[in-house]
Amino acid sequence: MFDIINLQTYVPQGGVHLKDMSVISLKLELLNPTISKQRMYEAMTKINTEFSNWLLGLTSLSTITSKAFKDFSNEKFPSAIVNQTIREVNSKKKHQKAKLFKKFWCGFNNQNCKIELENKLYKISFPTLKKRIAVPVVAKHYQRYWLDKLLSGKAKQGKTELYKKRGRWYVAVAISFETEKLKMVSLHPKIMGIDVGLKNIATCSVGTKNLIFKGNGVSFKRRKFASKRKKLGQLKKLSAIKRSKNKESRWMKDVNHKISRQIIHLAVSNGVGVIRMEDLTGIRMAKSKKEAGRNLHHWSFYQLQNFIKYKAEMKGIKVEYVKPAYTSQTCKCGHCNQNNRHYLNFKCKKCGYKNHADVNASINIAKAISGFSETKHKTKTSA
Repeated sequence: MFDIINLQTYVPQGGVHLKDMSVISLKLELLNPTISKQRMYEAMTKINTEFSNWLLGLTSLSTITSKAFKDFSNEKFPSAIVNQTIREVNSKKKHQKAKLFKKFWCGFNNQNCKIELENKLYKISFPTLKKRIAVPVVAKHYQRYWLDKLLSGKAKQGKTELYKKRGRWYVAVAISFETEKLKMVSLHPKIMGIDVGLKNIATCSVGTKNLIFKGNGVSFKRRKFASKRKKLGQLKKLSAIKRSKNKESRWMKDVNHKISRQIIHLAVSNGVGVIRMEDLTGIRMAKSKKEAGRNLHHWSFYQLQNFIKYKAEMKGIKVEYVKPAYTSQTCKCGHCNQNNRHYLNFKCKKCGYKNHADVNASINIAKAISGFSETKHKTKTSA
C-alpha cells in the first residue's frame, strides 16, 4: 500500500536525555450501554448544558462553588460534574463567541472517575444521576497499551468527558505521560518536513532522505467503499450504509496509525529534533476527478497529523506548524510561480531546478519558507 523511496538510516550521536510531559486524549466507546443508561446520559447532558448556559450569565465564576447549583435547580446532580463544569465555563467564557452552548458534555476529574481492569475487561466508573456506576468500554489494541500504562502508574489520568457521537456513547480520557526528550549537542537539530495530499498521502523529507506514501491503493479501496454505498443507497439499506461508513472510518484510522509509525521511525533513525507540517485549518484541497466530491476532508489528514504529533512527542521530537501558502510552487532558488508545478513534477521556470513536486513541497515545509502558523492552537492529541 505504501512506497518508500531513498530511505537510509542514520544513528544520531551525542545528546542529553531530559524528561518531558506530553498529553493525549484516549477515546473509548462504551460497550453496549442499556437504553435506560443512554437515557440517563442524555438527561445528564441536558442538565449540564442548561447549567453551563446559566453560568454564562453570572458576572464572576472564580468564587462560585458547587453550592451554586441549588440556585439553578432543585434537581439532584453530582457535585463532581458541577465543579468540573464551573471550572470549564470559567475558562471558556473569555473565548465564547456564541451566546449559548449547544452541548456541554459532562466532565470528571481523576479523583471521581476511575479506570479498572476486571476479568480482562476494562471498565470506567463515574457518578451519575442515580449512583456511581462502572461501565465496560471497547478497548482496541493500541488503546489497551495506554490503559495498561495508567493502571501500572506509568501515566497519569486527567479530565474525562462523557459524550455522544453518531448515536454512540464514548468517554474521552486525557492521559499525560513522560517522554525522553533528546537535547541535541548541535544548535541546529535536524528538521523533517511533511506534506500531505491526495496523490501521495504523505511525503516526508529530512536532509537528502525522503519517504513517500503513495495513495493509489488507498484511493482504489475508497472507491470500492463509495461504490458499495451507492448500490446500498439505491436499495434503501440505510443501516448497511452506516455500517459501511463506520468500517471505512476504522480502516482509515488503522492506515493513519501505520503511516505515522513509519514516519516517526524514519525521524528517530535520522536524528530528527523537529517535525514541521502545514496548518490545514480551513484549507480545502482540489477535488479528485475520479472521486467526485471527495477531497482533503474525506481522508483524515487532521487525524494523521495528530497521530504523528503524539508519537513524535513520545520520542521527544518537537512538532511545529507552518503556513501552507506557496510551499508547492516555490523553488530552492526562491522563485515562486504556480507554473513551476505540473501534477507531480516540479521544474523551476527561472533556474530549471527539477524535483518530485511533493518532495519539493516537504523540503519547503521543513524550511518554513511560508512562515509559522499564527492560528494553530496547542491541543491534545486523540487516539
